[in-house]
Amino acid sequence: MDRLDAMQVFVRVAELGSFSAAAVQLGVARSAVTRQVAALEAHLGVKLMVRSTRRLALTSAGTAYLEKCRVILNLV
Repeated sequence: MDRLDAMQVFVRVAELGSFSAAAVQLGVARSAVTRQVAALEAHLGVKLMVRSTRRLALTSAGTAYLEKCRVILNLV
């Protein structure tokens, strides 16, 4: 897993509030987006998002990580 790519995917999902919308915008399959975020969560050892069939919300760790990702990606 390329962490920078996974961070970009995570940021896009968080901004759009949807795995499907992020997949469409990134031009990849929804399953690829889901796998990237799951791999990132496994690598970090924390849950970044709470998912339900109707809603996606960031956890407190997810909110903090989102801000850090934005800073890192802007620097890169």
